[in-house]
Amino acid sequence: MSGQQLMREIGRSGVVASAVGLGTWAIGGWMWGGTDEAESIAAIQASLDAGVTLIDTAPAYGLGRSEEIVGKALKGRRDKAVIATKCGLVWHTDKGKHFFDQDRKPVHRYLGRDAILYEVEESLRRLGTDHIDLYITHWQDPTTPIEETMRALEELKAAGKIRAIGASNVSAAELETYISAGGLDAIQERFSMVDREIEADLLPLTRPNGISTLSYSSLALGLLSGTVGPDRAFSGDDQRRDNPRFSISNREKAMAFAAAIGPVAGKHGASVAQIVIAWTLAQPGVTFALCGARNPAQALDNARAGTIRLDPDDHSAIDAAIATKLTAMDR
Repeated sequence: MSGQQLMREIGRSGVVASAVGLGTWAIGGWMWGGTDEAESIAAIQASLDAGVTLIDTAPAYGLGRSEEIVGKALKGRRDKAVIATKCGLVWHTDKGKHFFDQDRKPVHRYLGRDAILYEVEESLRRLGTDHIDLYITHWQDPTTPIEETMRALEELKAAGKIRAIGASNVSAAELETYISAGGLDAIQERFSMVDREIEADLLPLTRPNGISTLSYSSLALGLLSGTVGPDRAFSGDDQRRDNPRFSISNREKAMAFAAAIGPVAGKHGASVAQIVIAWTLAQPGVTFALCGARNPAQALDNARAGTIRLDPDDHSAIDAAIATKLTAMDR
């Protein structure tokens, strides 16, 4: 059964967005073998045309490149989008904890008030907007108390510069502190059929507290898309090139899984990737699924997943395929 695009509220913020979101890490080019700006803009606009309103980006995706492209794509269409972006990975200061280097620039994890107030202005400028719908701490900073971070975010919310507050890549202890500090609307965490750790430690905290969960890598960096076979070659700085998850053995298992759920996909006139995304959105506590796209065809394929409603027989078939094909996947 198919229907309208599934829409959900971000926590208790009153901000409503499509359950399928467009993730724009790849659009930034970094760790994805570069970017094509025109194709990226077309992908974002195709997503909006298909009813996908949630656009997720971050300053760290290409050192501002992804945000700039999102801003160009949304020019004249800002009211159609729910923008999620992030703070806490900085290259304008050496405060906090060094995390990695990008384009020969050291990037630090830092969530002090001074950096947050600086970062939000930079993001607003790059995005060409006067407000951010969901502002997320990208990675946690062990040098700054979460309470200080939350006070700064609440300050931005009171000023109307952000509408909802999120946190990403948190431990259970960090999430508990955020909840105690109050005002948290969402978390953004890795979750897929092969990455289900949050079911045990984070979702039991978010669900009773009305906190939404945005899953990233819902297709496990494309491994579960049904299109990454054992002969696929990864080039340049594509992060999958040396990733053990993308061993030939794992790609063979992923393709066997895709074949196993083929009948479910056929029943819905859907692709394997669409079924995987629809399954993700049906998991208790998972509110939104972020899916990357670098061209309009990929964007439209992802968008269709938000219109698919799986029935109990579908879930039984999919869960059986996960158990027999994916649980033995190498890490």
